[in-house]
Amino acid sequence: MAEPKKKRSQSRKGKHRSHQSLTSPALMLCPNCKSPKVSHRICPSCGMYDGRQVTMITTAKDKKKR
Repeated sequence: MAEPKKKRSQSRKGKHRSHQSLTSPALMLCPNCKSPKVSHRICPSCGMYDGRQVTMITTAKDKKKR
């Protein structure tokens, strides 16, 4: 197996890994309820996507009423 001839210094290691950082997902506001959501996903608070109701979101209060 190939082995490196010299140790890579901490600064060179940092330069090498500089592009590997994590990025936060791009959030947008839901046009229906104005809560932040990930683009091209169903809104977790109201269940709307592309102007139509896709899922019914139930809360703990709704579950107690049943």
